[in-house]
Amino acid sequence: PFLRLLEAQLQDQRREHEEEVEALKNQVELMKEELEKQQQAFLQNLQLSPEAQVEFGLQQEITRLTNENLDLKELLEKLEKNEKKLKKQLKIYMRKVQDFEASQATVPAERRQHERNMQVTVQRKEKDFQGMLEYYKEDEPLLIRNLIT
Repeated sequence: PFLRLLEAQLQDQRREHEEEVEALKNQVELMKEELEKQQQAFLQNLQLSPEAQVEFGLQQEITRLTNENLDLKELLEKLEKNEKKLKKQLKIYMRKVQDFEASQATVPAERRQHERNMQVTVQRKEKDFQGMLEYYKEDEPLLIRNLIT
């Protein structure tokens, strides 16, 4: 059983290796074809007059710059779209903050203090206490006030 497992792993590795070699061969073949095209273009360029060589080089550079420009335009469009989306989100959040601040301004100070105490109480309720709690003598009035509210 152990030998069969090793043999199966070896066959899997061999298969993966063969697939990888095949992929690399294909890649080399594509690179060879590209190199041949570049060599033919270079030889044609050498046969041209100096003015035609300059013109050919300029055409190639214009083509490269045009493609690069198109890629940059696509990127710019994506970034602008993202910027609009983020601005909308910011407006929504700003409205929520303003609404919250307006609602807080209308709430009397004592009620806000009561809400803060309630929040503290809720936080304490979430904890799972069992048995007696230890506290300092000077905290007793605060504890009694919190228990009452």
